[in-house]
Amino acid sequence: MSPFSAIFVCARDGSLLRLQRANGTWVGARQLEDAGAQCVAIGQRRVLVGTHDRGVLFSADAGESWEQADLPERSVFSVAISDADGALYAGTEPSRLFVSHDAQQWSELEALQRIPSRDRWSFPPRPWTHHVRWIAPDPRQQERLLVGIELGGLMYSDDAGETFSDHRPGAKRDVHNLVWHPRLQGRVYEAAGDGAAFSRDGGLTWEAADGGRDLPYCWALAVDPSDPETWYVSAASGPGTAHRGADARGALYRWSGKGWKQLALPDDTMPYALAASDAELIAGMADGRIIHSGDRGQSWTDTGVQAGPVVALAAD
Repeated sequence: MSPFSAIFVCARDGSLLRLQRANGTWVGARQLEDAGAQCVAIGQRRVLVGTHDRGVLFSADAGESWEQADLPERSVFSVAISDADGALYAGTEPSRLFVSHDAQQWSELEALQRIPSRDRWSFPPRPWTHHVRWIAPDPRQQERLLVGIELGGLMYSDDAGETFSDHRPGAKRDVHNLVWHPRLQGRVYEAAGDGAAFSRDGGLTWEAADGGRDLPYCWALAVDPSDPETWYVSAASGPGTAHRGADARGALYRWSGKGWKQLALPDDTMPYALAASDAELIAGMADGRIIHSGDRGQSWTDTGVQAGPVVALAAD
């Protein structure tokens, strides 16, 4: 995987920014203004954006044009594009899960509503509700799908969402981020409010990965495509510190098989979104900076593009 050619960033003001390299310099351009954008996925020039109150926005041409798809629940907290079969997914608040194969017709995967623990799901800041915080389709097996509920646990399907099993053994319950390794079949990683974990068997069972990290509340996650033992999480002392917009504070850690090591950043601003390729690590910072590293986080360079406080990013 070469260095990223395009990065899409959701900012706290609801806008969507696209970063591209031009003659070795990063250039940023607003793609959507006041759209309520809060999550984004990208794959093969297709871009899917989830919004606060407008359902999902879809582009088939890397953001040059957009179409809107209304869902029964309009507050979309998570989106995903499957590398295995191109399926599009959207997760909402309250927790419902939708899938489309053409970005126009969306169907609900109703099995999520029949999970036994559903009556106990609750998002602490708004305890009367909960949402699908992350959707992770297996990039190799189109039938396998992981879904993280905030706050409810990590759900598993091996039949493309026709059925789901309840929270998986060993996984963290306050799911924030899930990433499959793009090359090692069955390896998947989790960042959560109650720590970090990984699975070697496609998400069936999980092992905690918390040694060496002094901040407990994990948020963003990225994995090194060339080395399944190298992955990254951002972390904070708790949700109040992590989610203060431009004033959020946290740290970045790298796992190298034996435990976490904190990486030096330009300052203590919270790394709110991450992406990694073989050649590059990208961090979208809570204060709006987009920084990148070519040496697994040992040193950093600012792209020079100010996005506004970052809430999500996707890179391709």
